[in-house]
Amino acid sequence: MGADPIALPVLEYLVADPRIDFAAVLTQPDRPSGRGKKLRMNPVKAWASEHGIEIGDPDKPSDTELEWIHELGIQLALVMAYGHILKRNLLNAPLLGTWNLHASLLPLHRGASPVESALLAGDAQTGVSLMKIIPKMDAGPVLDIEPVMISLEETSPTLREKLAHACVPLVERNIEKLALGNVDTLDQDDSAATYCSKISKQDGRMDFSMPAEQLERRVRAFTNWPGSFFDYGEDRIKVAGATVERPSAVAPPGTILSADENGLLIATSENAICFRQLQRPGGRMMEASAFFLGFKMAVGSLV
Repeated sequence: MGADPIALPVLEYLVADPRIDFAAVLTQPDRPSGRGKKLRMNPVKAWASEHGIEIGDPDKPSDTELEWIHELGIQLALVMAYGHILKRNLLNAPLLGTWNLHASLLPLHRGASPVESALLAGDAQTGVSLMKIIPKMDAGPVLDIEPVMISLEETSPTLREKLAHACVPLVERNIEKLALGNVDTLDQDDSAATYCSKISKQDGRMDFSMPAEQLERRVRAFTNWPGSFFDYGEDRIKVAGATVERPSAVAPPGTILSADENGLLIATSENAICFRQLQRPGGRMMEASAFFLGFKMAVGSLV
């Protein structure tokens, strides 16, 4: 059960393992996408279609999917980034249970945005947790984890790729235990739990009253979506390639300290942040040296 490309490496493993009879995929229906708003399959559905695997894609799982699971004789279900809260009768339908691959080291970062939240928190390590699903968000007992280190330059796309591939050894070394029902799980410490919510477009807005270090982490966390931006007059400027700098002079947060081929340097509540790549409305992301050939920003102005 899933809809996000983060699940593709483990799907490739499951369909290739001769011990496993891979029966079906339960995923999201086609959604409008792109400028033309044409209906498109999500990556998991497209993968299942290419492999000739049976697909269920309801707007919301119901008794129809429950009957479908029973008809297919499903013994074990794996979930990763499906996007639905599953009811107890659906969770209990597979004989050996329904297990979740959650992209954090639980109980940290329960919720909808664990990858981005690990970057926002400045964590040095994250990982994938294989857990039994219970009717409480990401709170089920954990069977095993696969740690993943976070580099200082990590962005959400590079971290998602690491986590996607970390699912493979995690499932591979536990699949026989799951198949035999021979599982020894560890209950999570709810008192140590942290939570993360779904990311919105407005999360990408740069707030220069924050410290530069925090803003730099936000740029890396929101690389994939929604991106990072601020308004300069009537223009929305998207930014990337951020670094933390120590300015020679103190200025109010949001003050443009320099805007040249070396980047856009803006004061924050602590230090300054420099954006090496910028994009104007209707344009493409460019290096600062190219961007400022055709777009000027006044040093000393506030954003």
